[in-house]
Amino acid sequence: MTRLPVVIVGGLHAEARRAAVEELLVTVPGSVALHHDLSTAVQGTVVRTLRDATGVLGTGEAPLVNDCACCALREDLVPELERLADAGLTLPQALGSARAEGTSIAIVELWDSVEPKAMAEVIAAHGGPELSVTGVITGVDPALLLPYLGNGDDLMDAGLAAAATDQRTIADTWARQLEYAPVLALVDSPEADDADRALLAQLHPTARQVRIGHGELAGAALGGFDVDAAAAAQHPACALLPADADEAGVSTLVWHRDRPFHPERLYAALEDLTCAAARSRGRFWLADRPDTLLHWDAAGGALCVESAGPWLVSLPDAAWDMVPPVRRAAAALDWHPQHGDCCQHLVFTSPGLDRDGLAEILESCLLTDAEYGAGRESWKGLPRAFDTLLEI
Repeated sequence: MTRLPVVIVGGLHAEARRAAVEELLVTVPGSVALHHDLSTAVQGTVVRTLRDATGVLGTGEAPLVNDCACCALREDLVPELERLADAGLTLPQALGSARAEGTSIAIVELWDSVEPKAMAEVIAAHGGPELSVTGVITGVDPALLLPYLGNGDDLMDAGLAAAATDQRTIADTWARQLEYAPVLALVDSPEADDADRALLAQLHPTARQVRIGHGELAGAALGGFDVDAAAAAQHPACALLPADADEAGVSTLVWHRDRPFHPERLYAALEDLTCAAARSRGRFWLADRPDTLLHWDAAGGALCVESAGPWLVSLPDAAWDMVPPVRRAAAALDWHPQHGDCCQHLVFTSPGLDRDGLAEILESCLLTDAEYGAGRESWKGLPRAFDTLLEI
């Protein structure tokens, strides 16, 4: 069976995203772009548009699902892509379009705040054998990178929420859009400087950066994409975090320790730590819950702390066979003879980062020698300062 290549293009930088889509439509013969406009959700529907390089081919509407525009997108996206695939990788004849010659792709242009991870996983899980996600691209204007990363406004207040219950911010949404995509499509921005480019490289060092308008985007879009590998690269237990760096006034501090945090001291320092960097992420270990791997995710001055399940060392031996190899490999890199993969692995990236001051705060939050020596049973009796954040 011939599979329809699907390329997902997203990002809050709307002009960069649209420019990337336009280049693909122009350079890939027979390509079409499918877009769901979630801004119409207040009227109770999501507007779907299908177009090619010559203009709009057709429009339609999808009703809201559970008052959620993003849910409507999920429900409508796969059937529309399957309809394109059933048409034999050509433009739908029902729209009266001429048959396309050569390779054809379906470009899914996401609405502003929709995150590519969710859509890639929906297509992979429900799309069937006729659909193949071959690329995920985020459009980027380097000059807007820091302003968006530092914007702690709620999506709801900015008119960008995907549901009435959407509590995301511009900063954390943008960070996930940027860091998930293996390809970043960059517009030429005269306002961007060396610091902007250094920040982009440090935030996502493994990404392939492609300049829009230079003829390389089509190849990047069809380069292949592994949904499972992308999910593993974002999971806090085995995330591919950036390395230590310092360039053009932008720094990345990688802080790794084998001793747990004192919950009260860390909680008291959260504001200072969260505001110390434009972006910070990683996994951490609290003494009062020594078996729980905790996820640290901060952008725009706001911090999200979540439980990511047990540390690998806390699992019974029989459960290890059910753990993905990538998780076991990540644990092996951090393995400690006494407490296995339990550790602090936090990464802070920002212009003007006070590396020494940040490290000093972090060190002060660790257990002292006396507290550490008292052992795990004693640690569990420490004040549970993070219960409210973890909603326990």
